[in-house]
Amino acid sequence: MRKWGYFLTGLLTALLALSGASAQGPGPQHTEPVWQAAYWNNTDLAGTPVLWRAETNLDYDWGLGSPAPEVNADHFSARWTRYIDVPSPATYRFTATSDDGVRVWLDGALIINQWSDGPARTVRADRTLSAGHHLIIVEFYERTGYAVIRFSWDLAPPTITHWRGEYYNNPNLEGSPALVRDDVQINFNWGTSSPAPGINADNFSVRWTRSLNLPAGMYRFTMTVDDGGRLWVNNHLLLDVWWEQPETTYVGDIYLPGGSIPVKLEYFERTGGAIAKLSWQRIDSGTPPTPPTPVPGTVIVDDTDAGFVVGGSASGWRVASTGYNGRMVWTYNNDRVRPNYNWARWYPRLRAGWYEVFVYIPGQNATSTRARYWVSHADGFTLRTVNQSAYSNQWVSLGTYRFRGTRDDYVSLADVTFEPYLSRRVGFDAVKWVPKR
Repeated sequence: MRKWGYFLTGLLTALLALSGASAQGPGPQHTEPVWQAAYWNNTDLAGTPVLWRAETNLDYDWGLGSPAPEVNADHFSARWTRYIDVPSPATYRFTATSDDGVRVWLDGALIINQWSDGPARTVRADRTLSAGHHLIIVEFYERTGYAVIRFSWDLAPPTITHWRGEYYNNPNLEGSPALVRDDVQINFNWGTSSPAPGINADNFSVRWTRSLNLPAGMYRFTMTVDDGGRLWVNNHLLLDVWWEQPETTYVGDIYLPGGSIPVKLEYFERTGGAIAKLSWQRIDSGTPPTPPTPVPGTVIVDDTDAGFVVGGSASGWRVASTGYNGRMVWTYNNDRVRPNYNWARWYPRLRAGWYEVFVYIPGQNATSTRARYWVSHADGFTLRTVNQSAYSNQWVSLGTYRFRGTRDDYVSLADVTFEPYLSRRVGFDAVKWVPKR
């Protein structure tokens, strides 16, 4: 009799255990890449679920509908549980989007808590995880109206304190980067290897961006690439050599007003060796010509005025007794940006306002068909290419612009025309600003 009592007691215990397991539903398995989902026809996850099922993704927009025939379209709730496998220690970003409420637990700790009515909104939480399995529980409720729940995780983006390097597995910077990282400097010689795991050894591209805190002055930027690159400094395209080539060094000079200066370098590698390097240095005292008190009306800066500044190779400049006021300077053209190329700037004395800008093209020593004038104005930089050979002793308009009335107003011209090397003469003469409004 006592044996039968033990048997009945054990049988009852087993039945109660089975009953409890049935009420709780299947639990997540460490090796299963699916969610175990439970749905209730109330907003409190209370009582027995009306639906259990396994779900591959947690990405739903049910609109005004229901998750399933057993579940209400409004006033329902749900819970999803699963394990994720972390291959190595890293910081992960967990993202939840919901309409209405959502809350998320990671290994028993509440990391997202947006348990309130509202339209679809997104909440993120970053957590550092050890290698191995980690349990995630996502709970959700829908009050009325639209129902949305999405949840995902991925490696958190790196903290950028130097150069933000965005690496693409194509040579055209297309799509989303395959890798984003903090590069301390741009000084790479990868040879025929890959820049990083997951990045191609050939046919890749990179975009680096950062802001440099620099005092005002004239700066020289030196870029070495194999294959192509282009460099923006203070939103000005300073170097543009976007073609396949062996290791080549380019130099560009620019006056910077000081403060936070945005810099962007884009680079691509086709095949063979891969090199990308960038450096800069200040090359003058940092003070451009200080304009006198602005004067009303038309302003002309000639090549003999204090507002005219030249740079580059001193031996490359020629002076001719022709042009505006009987004098101009010229130099032979470069086919690309070469070290110590020649350049000039005209700094006017302006009051703030709108001006039409003209350049004087002399009848001699101005045979370039691609003279590239840059206009620095209140709304940025504008490039105007002029066929100097088409004009003779006349003013040519570069357009109308809004100027600040500061020393950041100027026009610049360099001998880099991309025509065959030393085949053309680039003329530098007067520049005129005519008030328009």
